Amino acid sequence: MATSQPPLRFTTHHNLVYRLVLSTLTGRTVHISQIRSSSPTNPGLAPHEISFLRLLDAVTNGSQMEISYTGTILVYKPGLITGSTSGTGASGGMINYELPANCNRGLSYYLIPLCLLAPFSKAPMKVLFTGPGVITSSTPTGDMSVDSVRTAILPLYNQFGIFNNIELRILRRSNPGPNGKGGGGEVQLVFGHQVRLPKTLHLMNAGRIKRVRGVVYSVGVSGSNNARMIETARGILNPLCPDTYVFSDVASAPLIPAPDKTNPQAKKKIGLGFGLSLVAESSTGCLYSADVASPPSGGQAPEDIGKQCAYQLLETVSKGGCVAPAAAATMMTLMTMGSEDVGRLQVGREVIADPNMIQLARDLSTFGAPGWGIRDATGENENGDVIVSVVGRGIGNVGRKVA
Repeated sequence: MATSQPPLRFTTHHNLVYRLVLSTLTGRTVHISQIRSSSPTNPGLAPHEISFLRLLDAVTNGSQMEISYTGTILVYKPGLITGSTSGTGASGGMINYELPANCNRGLSYYLIPLCLLAPFSKAPMKVLFTGPGVITSSTPTGDMSVDSVRTAILPLYNQFGIFNNIELRILRRSNPGPNGKGGGGEVQLVFGHQVRLPKTLHLMNAGRIKRVRGVVYSVGVSGSNNARMIETARGILNPLCPDTYVFSDVASAPLIPAPDKTNPQAKKKIGLGFGLSLVAESSTGCLYSADVASPPSGGQAPEDIGKQCAYQLLETVSKGGCVAPAAAATMMTLMTMGSEDVGRLQVGREVIADPNMIQLARDLSTFGAPGWGIRDATGENENGDVIVSVVGRGIGNVGRKVA
């Protein structure tokens, strides 16, 4: 009888989500300790991390989780990624996943890791996110908006041969509620393209920016805010890229239950605000995104949001490379999971020097993936970029035996 491998040991809550994703993809048990153990008020796992563990449990079969009494130690033994197999019919049903009201992270915190797992699942991944904790806009905690996930993250899967039946629908918009917690939005993800192995990627020409697209949204506030944000952003971007188009969306504020003694059926509005998501596309298909939303406390003019987002987009493009900082972890993880060949990706120095990227490289090495090879990019238009060479592990999809 084969002996099981010992669990991989990690400490602190940093990079927790990607460690759990890598554990699920590689089938290795992880033991994570010292999770906010030094915090006097909130030690252990945060509410959004508990919600992510519940989501992992919903899309896998056979996963086992052990959390210590204080929440500072987590042991996760992964199961098989099954997707939405719980419903009737060959395609499976929809997983209805509800987020609690104390969630302060944007929905992209859950969507980006879920999309990493979806190509390797046994059945299509269909998840409907509901509940008083769904925030579709960008958040003060640094999460991007659902619009940017749809326009700047999901199209990158084309590079790996994953492009069929992928949809992300925003059924109800929401900004962060009071103190940045709660939202009341509703989002549906359908990821129906499962592959045996992602294709090997060679992307070393960033090209030139040919168009800018965006979505500006107002939730429960005047639609004139949209026009003011668009005018300011286009005033900055049009001289640089004339092909700039921003789609405007005005939505009513979501209602969430707020029962009291006098009226058990009472509801209240939540998630009011406005924001802007911009994506720049280059001639070679590279995408760069920027996201800004009004703070939960208010007090910021739409013109400031438009200006901030436009400059943020220009800063992202100026960092160089073929991938934006927000999408770099997704690209590197998919390259590592691909066929046993060397893939190459050109990235900016600031992107690869980000502490989260360095931690991801260390975690991948811990999970048995070969180290990254890094060399300077050569050519006329390479402003200090580097070429990262990644050897695929050939993990693939155990639930799908044919390509």
